[in-house]
Amino acid sequence: MSAPVPGLASARPDQAALDPATFTELFRGHPAGVAVVTLHDGGRPAGFTATSVISVSADPAVVAFSVSSTSSCWPALTRADRVAINLLAEEQRDLAATFATPGVDRFADADWHRLPTGEPVLVGTAGWISGRITARVEAGSSHLVVVAASSASVAPREPLVYRNRGYHRLIEYEI
Repeated sequence: MSAPVPGLASARPDQAALDPATFTELFRGHPAGVAVVTLHDGGRPAGFTATSVISVSADPAVVAFSVSSTSSCWPALTRADRVAINLLAEEQRDLAATFATPGVDRFADADWHRLPTGEPVLVGTAGWISGRITARVEAGSSHLVVVAASSASVAPREPLVYRNRGYHRLIEYEI
């Protein structure tokens, strides 16, 4: 007989659902790159910090990210045609924190410029990718936003990483 699986003790055999506490604990320990998703919302820029950016396809280039349905940027994302995903560099912890803070002017102290297509792009990142939103898929209490990439820039900077409620930098180990 196999041992019980932590986090599934309360699941019924016909409804194997992972409890939220176990799910949260698991992903708090899993490191993720830090990005700031930016977009043009009418006459002003909008953006938020995301640790859920994924590469979906290289040919054609497609990326995706998730955003909470309660995010202050979700309404703007429902109206937007295009976004930029700014992959933050390790020295941009303060920028990540600012774009994760509700109720502040997130662009006030940020160095940024607009692309010809309108998306705001942050300066000093490890890179950015912009493109057209092709799908918004409801997923639990969040939405998965799929983006067909059309332009990008890569810079020789180390990435900022998020793990266990904190920002970190990568270090190399010799093998």
